[in-house]
Parts: sequence; structure tokens; C-alpha cells
Amino acid sequence: MRTRTLLTRTSLLASALFSLTALPAHAQDGAQAAEADDADSGEIVVTARRREESLISVPIAITALSGDQLAAKGAGDITALAETVPNVTLENSRATNSTLSAFIRGVGQQDPVSGFEQGVGIYLDDVYLNRPQAAVLDIYDVQRIEVLRGPQGTLYGRNTVGGAVKYVTKRLDDKPHLALRATYGSYNQADGVISASAPLGSDGVLRIGGALAKLTRDGFGKNLTTGLDNYDKNVLAGRGTIEVHGSDIFARLSGDFTHDKSNPRNGHRMVPGMLSGTPVLANVYDTQGGLNTPKQDVKAWGMSLFLEGKPNDWLTLRSITAYRKDDSLTPIDFDALPAIDVDVPGIYRNRQFSQELQALISVGKLNGLVGFYYLDASALTQFEVRLYTSNVLFPGLTAFTNADISTETMAGFADFTYDFTDQLSLSVGGRYTWDKRDGYVLRQNYLLGGNPVFGTTGTAFGGPQTNMTGSKSFTKFTPKASLAFKPDSDTTIYASYSQGFKGGGFDPRGVGANAPVGVSQADFLSFKPEKVDSYEVGFKANLLDRRLYIATAAFWMDYKDVQIPGSVACRVGLVDTFCGVVSNAGKARMKGFEFEGRAKLIDGESGTLTLSGSLGYIDAKYLTYISNVASTPTEVAPYRHVQNTPAWSGSANIDWAMPLADGTLSLGGGMSFKSKTYQFEVANPYLDQPAYQLFDASLVYRAQGGRWSLGVYGKNLTDKRYRTSGYTYMAANPLTGDIITPMVSSLGKEGVLTTFYGNPRQVFVTASVNF
Repeated sequence: MRTRTLLTRTSLLASALFSLTALPAHAQDGAQAAEADDADSGEIVVTARRREESLISVPIAITALSGDQLAAKGAGDITALAETVPNVTLENSRATNSTLSAFIRGVGQQDPVSGFEQGVGIYLDDVYLNRPQAAVLDIYDVQRIEVLRGPQGTLYGRNTVGGAVKYVTKRLDDKPHLALRATYGSYNQADGVISASAPLGSDGVLRIGGALAKLTRDGFGKNLTTGLDNYDKNVLAGRGTIEVHGSDIFARLSGDFTHDKSNPRNGHRMVPGMLSGTPVLANVYDTQGGLNTPKQDVKAWGMSLFLEGKPNDWLTLRSITAYRKDDSLTPIDFDALPAIDVDVPGIYRNRQFSQELQALISVGKLNGLVGFYYLDASALTQFEVRLYTSNVLFPGLTAFTNADISTETMAGFADFTYDFTDQLSLSVGGRYTWDKRDGYVLRQNYLLGGNPVFGTTGTAFGGPQTNMTGSKSFTKFTPKASLAFKPDSDTTIYASYSQGFKGGGFDPRGVGANAPVGVSQADFLSFKPEKVDSYEVGFKANLLDRRLYIATAAFWMDYKDVQIPGSVACRVGLVDTFCGVVSNAGKARMKGFEFEGRAKLIDGESGTLTLSGSLGYIDAKYLTYISNVASTPTEVAPYRHVQNTPAWSGSANIDWAMPLADGTLSLGGGMSFKSKTYQFEVANPYLDQPAYQLFDASLVYRAQGGRWSLGVYGKNLTDKRYRTSGYTYMAANPLTGDIITPMVSSLGKEGVLTTFYGNPRQVFVTASVNF
């Protein structure tokens, strides 16, 4: 496969370094200082448009939560944001703690194999994470997290068709700090975080800091076959930073790592075994999945270099250089039973190098930036599907797949705002993207074992079902425009248009042998890009002497050539197996609204009572969805749903803070809700989650000046059982998708109808000390 040489990468980095270090500059600490602003009134500073602006002034539907706000909620990782941010779904992806499934406004992706791209961009300190593995970021040492809803194609590029999530860590200040945090709670949860920073030398120009986190928890259930805990957690993570705050330049070299040694998460069977008659388990967190090789292990690390210089008052130059690598070994037991049947050992190996250059310009009434982005990434997915088949000629079939997909993308972009008056401004921007995908996919059947990659040596029979080498290139210009009116400094009214783009690719699960005569395997397995055109109007305001903050948005999205990956049971020759099925389904339309608000009902010497909440509504539907029914292209849109997109979502929270002794006592309670959620495009009563609510509460004491704190937190207090994802391989009506009754397994002898659940009730105590 194509790889970029070290010389090429080094020359890119050297060019970036030279362009900045050759210019005089001054230190930029605005983002750190600005976080002290009052988040409750929309004054938190964000960088949604790659420049610092107050939350209330940005003409984008955006939610920003500071580190203090996240700590007050007891948020453990970024999936907790979905409880309070409207029209957002963030979940662990089925069999792991670390792989992320993300959807915003009905756009996303839950398939983690190479070849398929995310629909929501995840950013760690402005570095794009190209793959979903290891993207469930634990929340520690964080300054704020921003959730941008709607396409962000101009400033953030490909694969932000639904939106973006930005995780921003803390910059270092010029004083030494040491912070300790410890948590103990239900299921023997034991977390420890230590962070420290200090200036080196008396002038504070050079600063160093780091954080280390150990996060552990016993399982919510048991694997009754292997004896392992199910839904446990065992993560070691850390970050380190060196910063230069000089008169000529600001530089930040940072590194991070995550090692997730949690056990494999196995699902809960919803129906008895169709051959063995194994009954459904009483505890939804228990499982009987027998596959435990390879041993579950997820390792990820990355490094980035951020450089910023200001040669004069109107120009700021930036360079962001990054390299990331992650490796995941995972055993996935689809039918969640001891027998070897629909067992899938998997390996994911991802690499990426990225370089971004920005020039920020501020001249009178004109503000904006121009930039260039480069990404070189590779994604290797290897897996076996071990099947019991009904064909007496081929019992015990193993299908091995090696899918090596690489991506090279370059983009130039610009975004400028012109202030016609102090109240009226126009923003226009665009991004031109060149996207190249190279792919090699090999699929081979084995008997009496499998491929040596997974520790067995079977007998290959027949030729490869897929042996594809291909390359596809895509180009796209994605424009953006917005008009903002600010009657005063506390109010913004805006209207915007934006476009998002997600590149095409190759289906790694596809069967090349099924290609029609005269069609190459590469063409047969490829799929087209998808795009979204989004129209939005919004209103943000601080009212009643800043005691009330509201932000509302209404949107309409036209979604074209929607990429829908999946796999179905099929027969290739005489062999019962599975086939990847990826289609550019046609068209979808999303429309809806969002509301966020915070109100200080009482604000006096006796204390502060704050009510906050959010509400999201989305009407998401397919207008065109062509599927093969009895080998005939058929319109099935009336029977299909937009997955992982509840029509209604929202939250309500009330918090009382009062002075007590030499500090503040805070009491909070909250509720979040989602309406019915479809796990896939086809309705499935065993997997889909009906409407539900979750209730949380907290009691926290903070000493004056933040010297120490002690808090008790309760999550999911009613112990609600709610489904988040699942697997299904049951025979269904090809038109409606309804499961055929009596049930018939479409893959494997026992049938696959397996679900995964969100966390049960948890109560934990957290203590922190700051020096």
C-alpha cells in the first residue's frame, strides 16, 4: 500500500517551523484566560470558527461545557455529553469501551471497520481523529468540550457532515500546580487522576505539565462461560505537555496515550438458542459468549506540535502537526453463546499523519483565516468469521478478511467575516478537498481452522472470494455562508447555509466474486461520497440582566447519496456465509429545532438557584431508499428509519449553591430523555429502544479558592435498563424488514439477536485536592 516517506513528512514539518520561527511573535494565552468568563451567560470563549469568540456571538449551533461544568455533572467520558446536548448520540460501539459511535442531527456512522468513515469529526486539541477506535475520550485535565451541530465542511473538512466534537485540554500557566483526584463507587469503581505543571526558570517562558489517570471498575455482569467480568473498565491514560511562552512565539509539544485492558464486552441474547434451547439470561449484563482470543487490548498514542506566531497586529500564523497510532485486538462473539458460531476475532491497526497551516487575518472590519490541510492515514482491519454452516460439504467454515485501506487528502480553505456595521456581519467561506482512497481487500475461506494471523492454520479452499486492489479519487468544494445581526452585545440572530462532504471508499466485507461480468472488483465494492446541504436560523441572547441565557436553532438538511454499510447472510457458490452490503441509499431529509437555556432563579447572599435544560426535535426520514428485493431494485423508503436518531431528546437540571463555612455547598439534580431510537435502518422490536428517562443527582462541597472538594454523585438513579446497540442475523421480509415468524436464523445455528445496554445505577464519591 502507498505510504508517505519520512522525508516528505519531515519537509512538511520543517516548512511549517521555518514559516513561523522566522517571524517575530508574542505569546497567546487568551484561550486559557477566557475560560474564567461566566459560562452560564454564554460568555465562555470557544474556537468553533478557529478563532476565539464568545459562545453567544458565534453564528453556529454549538454547546460548550467547561471542565468545571463537566466535573459538576460527574461526567466520565465524552459519551456523557449526549445526556444534555440536543440531537446528539454518542455511545460506546458494542463490544468495546473505547470505540465511538457518534451521530449528530441524524448523520453518523456506527461501523468501525476500515473503509467506512465517520460522519462526526472528533478533535483532540484541533487534531482530527481519523478512526473511531480509541475515540471514547475519558474526561480529565480538560478545559472545555465543544459540540458543533450541523455540517462543518469549510473549517473542519471531510467527515464532519453531521458536526464536530472538540476536546480542548488546559494550557499551562506560569505558577506551579499539583492536583489529585480520587473516586470510589459502585461496582468497585476506583479512579485516580494526578496532574501537575510548573514553569522552568524564573521568567516562566518554558513550562512543563502532565496528567496520569488510572480508571477501573468491576463488571456490571459476568461472562458465565469464561468467568470474566462483563462491562468492566481498566484504562491507563496520560498526557504530557511542554510549552514555550516567549516574546516571539508560542509553542506546544504534547503527547498522550491510552491503554485499555478491559475485558471484551459481550452482548445479551434476546431469544433462546435456536438449536441448543439455551434460555435467555435474567441479568441483561450477563453473557455466555465463549470467544476470548485474541485477548482484548487497545493501545493508542499520539503527538502534536502547535506553533503560533504574530508577526504584526493584523496577522497570526499557526501550524498544527500531528502523528497518531492505535492498535486494537478484540474478540466479538455475535451470538453470545459458548459454541464456536458467528465468532469474530478482530484486529484494527490505524496510523495517521496530519499537517495544518493557518493564517488568521484581522484588518479593520474584516476577520478570518486561510489554511491548508494534509492527511496521510492507513487503516488495517483483519478479522475472521467462524461459522457453523448448514451445508454438509462445508461444516465449520472460517472466512478471513484482510482489508487495508489508506487515505491521502489535501484541502485548501478560507473563511472571512465582514462587519458592515457594529450590528450586521456577513461570513463566507469555502473548502476545496482532494481525497484519494487506496484499498487492498483479500477474503479467503478456510476449513479446520483459519488464517495464521489468529493463531490457527486451516486449509484454504477455493480461490479468494475477494482479491481486490483499487484506487478512487474524489474532489469536492464545500461552501458556507452566514448572516448575523446583533442588536446589542448580548443578542445574536443569524441565518446560515453550509455543506458537508464524506468521501467514498471500498466495502471491506464485500464479496468480489459476486461482481457482474465486465465489472471489476474495485468498482463493484466501491461506494460514492455523500453530502449534506444544511440551512439554519438561530437566536442567542442574554436576558433579564444576564440572569437568563437562551440559544435556539431551527434547521433543514438535504442528505444525498447516504452511505449505509451492513452485512447480511448470503450464499456464495455452495457456501453459506455473509456478504457486505453497502449502498448509497438515495436521499434523506432532516428538519428540526434545538433549544438550550439557563436561568438564575435566585441569585443572592443566601445562595444561587439555577435551572438549565435542553430540548431537541428532529424529523428525519428517507425520501428515497433503493434496495434489492428478490434481485430487483425496489423503493423501500416507507419501511426504513434513520438510525440512532430519536425524534425527541432533552434534559432538565436544577442546581442550588449556597455558602457554607469557608466554601460552597452545591446540590444538583437532573433528568435526560430520548424518544424511541432505531438501532438500524430496519425496525427491530428486540433491538430498538423505546422512549426512556435517566435521573442523576449530586451533592458537592468546594472549599474557598478550589483548594479541595468532596462530592457524592448518583447516575441513572432509577436503575433503568436501556439498549444502546446490537447485532441481528435473523431472516426478515426483504421489503419491510420485519422478522419472519416463526424465527429462522439467517447466519449460524443458534441465531443472532444480541443487544448491549447502557450503564446501570452508579453511586460514587469523588475527592480532589489542589496545591
